[in-house]
Amino acid sequence: MRHDLYAALCEGYNDPVRDMLWGHIYLSEGLAALERAPAFFRLHRILQLGPVHCVYPGATHTRAAHSLGVYHLCRRLLLRFAEEGAPWLSGEGARSFLCAGLLHDLGHFPYAHSLKELPLASHEALTARAIRAEPLRSLVGRAGADPDLAAAIVDEAAGAAAAAGGSDTECGFYRRLLSGALDPDKLDYLNRDALCCGVPYGAQDVDFILSRLYPHEARGADIDSRGIPSVEALLFSKYLMYRNVYWHRSVRAATAMVKKALVECLARGAISPDELYGLDDQGLFALLAARGGDSAALAGLARDGALYAAAAEFPYEEAAHGALLPVMGQGAGRSAFEEALAGRLSAETAAPIGPGDVIIDIPEPFSFETGLFVRDEHRAFTESSTAFKGTVIDGFERSLRIVRVFVNPLYAEKVRRAGIRNLLDAVTASSSSA
Repeated sequence: MRHDLYAALCEGYNDPVRDMLWGHIYLSEGLAALERAPAFFRLHRILQLGPVHCVYPGATHTRAAHSLGVYHLCRRLLLRFAEEGAPWLSGEGARSFLCAGLLHDLGHFPYAHSLKELPLASHEALTARAIRAEPLRSLVGRAGADPDLAAAIVDEAAGAAAAAGGSDTECGFYRRLLSGALDPDKLDYLNRDALCCGVPYGAQDVDFILSRLYPHEARGADIDSRGIPSVEALLFSKYLMYRNVYWHRSVRAATAMVKKALVECLARGAISPDELYGLDDQGLFALLAARGGDSAALAGLARDGALYAAAAEFPYEEAAHGALLPVMGQGAGRSAFEEALAGRLSAETAAPIGPGDVIIDIPEPFSFETGLFVRDEHRAFTESSTAFKGTVIDGFERSLRIVRVFVNPLYAEKVRRAGIRNLLDAVTASSSSA
């Protein structure tokens, strides 16, 4: 191993943090100062999985613990690649990648992904902004890293050209490592979330996975055919975690309730987008309580686990429900749509169902990252000897997208008897034609 890389990855890592998943995680003095910075300590006040603890009581681990785990796996991955040979890596670039791994969630919003679809800056952009600003800029520099390169690794929009400490090639390489099919982020959160939830789905053989990864200057990380089963296990684990944990109907209900409260507050100007940046979980609910008006009660119910009931659920079908996405929007369009549906439900059930009693939940599109190259088979992963071809992956994605109608529990049984799917389709058709 080159001396500059050895120094960047091995010398001075004397500050251990005890982690429930990985054991001792060793930090250099500079990285330890970053871990103690107030901006990072905010992540100790954000639950990694938001409302998942309503279903799995052990899911109270934090974004800070996850971020330390990602850093740990970033370091292990670079040690593996340095031994394998990656001449385009620099010592300063390696330190910048470690800082990016540690700080990658710095701009993350509270309450898991309840704010993800709102008209806000991305958490990657907020992270990059924080890294480039004081005091983190100086702290990253004192850790032997380039803050501009660390910011560009986290957020592509930050621009690799602004990174003085590494070439565009090196920046792109690190970015693909941090956000890929077998990235440290995914390897940590699947293992950590499964452990804390007490479910078997997410556990991965990380030692073996790392041993089957090879550095590639343009693609980031390649695998060999012996690593194919590990990728298959990870893909199926992600599917099971989404099905049973991340998108459990009760988790979707809590998330939808908080999102509805925020959408209404933003739409009427009670809260500005800038006020949502930098909050922790407690700060979000305090802001909603102070400014939310009628919406505050809905958010408070979600916080206290008094969740709306699923009155109907059915698979998302692009032909039938694709029109919902532009109609719903996140502001007046969403409120008008739910108001129209509430009116029809009230007429059908003779119950006083108002707009605040109805929430439409459509999980956002997402994908299973499979952009790996199998080097001894000389082809992409989905074209390799894997059983997980593109059609299989597409099936996973389609099966997870469930449209749900959540309603105030007082009216759930009446709404279930009302043939809500036909009503929803009717409202969709009338809204689309309008």
